Amino acid sequence: MPIRAVLAGARVLIPSLEDSRRLWEKGFYGKPLGEPKPRGPIDKPLVLDLVEAVYLAKRGVIEVYRGGERLDAAGLEEEARRLIPRFDYLYRVYEELRDAGYVVRSGLKFGADYAVYEHGPGIDHAPFLVSVVDYDESIDPLEIVKAGRLSHSVRKHFVIAAVDRRSLRVTYLAFSWTRV
Repeated sequence: MPIRAVLAGARVLIPSLEDSRRLWEKGFYGKPLGEPKPRGPIDKPLVLDLVEAVYLAKRGVIEVYRGGERLDAAGLEEEARRLIPRFDYLYRVYEELRDAGYVVRSGLKFGADYAVYEHGPGIDHAPFLVSVVDYDESIDPLEIVKAGRLSHSVRKHFVIAAVDRRSLRVTYLAFSWTRV
């Protein structure tokens, strides 16, 4: 049975604590309300960002409501596309990484789109920082150096996920910092 969720602006709330725990244990989805670094069992409702909410709605894991009316996955995706610049690119990379078994979290505090875990927060450290770009977008080499140095300083691999706008095919470019 799908978990009931409520759309609130650009976030989706799972009001039931029991459902929140179930969803967290299923794959570290969302964040407990008001907890920046959740560890262990959660004791607060979960808040999902729109990208992960669309992912879960498309798979029938959650049903999202706004003002008492149910939004189907396509309606939620349309809302996300309206609110999030680059939604299609961000979603495509999120979906591909989640489907491959990774736990994908916001990488904002590292200056990236995603921090990617092999097992999950509190279990391991995210080994990858992923920045999502349009495949045809030019990238300033200095920005690559900055991102590479930052990721190296926090012991993570820097990855650019380049998304082809026509096919939505993703090409991953991984960088390692080396001394010459």
